[in-house]
Amino acid sequence: MIKSEILVPLLNANEPEAHLVDIHVIDKQAVEKGQLLFTIETTKTTSDIESPQAGFVLILASKGSILSVGDRLAVITDEVDYKIEITDRVEFNPPLTENMRITKPARALANELRVDLATLPSNRLITEEIVRSAAISLQESNIKLPHSTKPYLLVFGGGGHAKAVIDLVKQLDEYYIAGILDDDISLSGKSVLGIPVLGTRVLLDKLTGQGIKLAANGVGGILDINIRIKIFEIMEQAGYSFPPLIHLRAVTEPSAEIEDGVQVFANAYIGSEAHLCSRCMVNTNAVVSHDCVIGSYTHISPGALLAGEVQVGARTLVGMGVTTAIGVRIGDNVRIGNGAIILADVPDKTIIQAGRYWTGKALTSE
Repeated sequence: MIKSEILVPLLNANEPEAHLVDIHVIDKQAVEKGQLLFTIETTKTTSDIESPQAGFVLILASKGSILSVGDRLAVITDEVDYKIEITDRVEFNPPLTENMRITKPARALANELRVDLATLPSNRLITEEIVRSAAISLQESNIKLPHSTKPYLLVFGGGGHAKAVIDLVKQLDEYYIAGILDDDISLSGKSVLGIPVLGTRVLLDKLTGQGIKLAANGVGGILDINIRIKIFEIMEQAGYSFPPLIHLRAVTEPSAEIEDGVQVFANAYIGSEAHLCSRCMVNTNAVVSHDCVIGSYTHISPGALLAGEVQVGARTLVGMGVTTAIGVRIGDNVRIGNGAIILADVPDKTIIQAGRYWTGKALTSE
């Protein structure tokens, strides 16, 4: 029988949806009360969800899914092979203005772009096109591009990683930062490190039309690399390209190969004939030794030490202070916790806990 249902909680009164960032157990696994099961996030907060009691967990959602408040993430049962029926989701509906008619996709888009429903017309059916047009019209007044002899560069994101990117670009003195886009509409009209926040992603096409062709991704993606990848894809589809950004206090050997969109931060070292694939990141004080290969979208965190000839796959996170043996192979979609020591090859999709020694045995894997 079902002992407990685990539902998506309401983390933010203004956000009826949440992103399922991680699943920490496998389907039908025996779990204890208080054991970590899921990590979910909204634009404002992240929350871990624990098991309310002991039993077998039957998982009903997929990692990376966007779920509504009240959706079932899992159930806890008293037997491993219990058969359950998938019931309809519990709907959560933020209040509409009086007499408003709006399609479900339009309502989701309005929430994503933080468009106040009260600003939308009440005498017609609201569609996605109307919401997008409203978002653009509210933000266009913030676009003021001064003349510059340097190429314009747009930064996407207004958080902590964006600040690091902005400082890096300013020190390079090769580009003029035209502005910031961030999907938090409340930031529009404000500034980050003196750079104006022009609006949300709905302005991407308009800004390319004004001559901005270069962009930098200011979304770190520590909690979910897919968010960072999605931002790259959205900007690429809008016609932007991504120059490599290498801090003046980073050291890169002349024989190293660095592809588009790569970010290398202060005091990092990139060794001889190392290869940084497109859109990866080498953070502060990290060492990427000779003949290493770092895959696309992968993040080498601050203080990580990669010995020579290490190969790291795509979309992988190597945590702070991680140390590797020479020549190891780390797969795609791997997550290595802070301070781990890697002594053997790591298969795809493996999760290695912080502070652990990896000798080839599956300590933690998806």
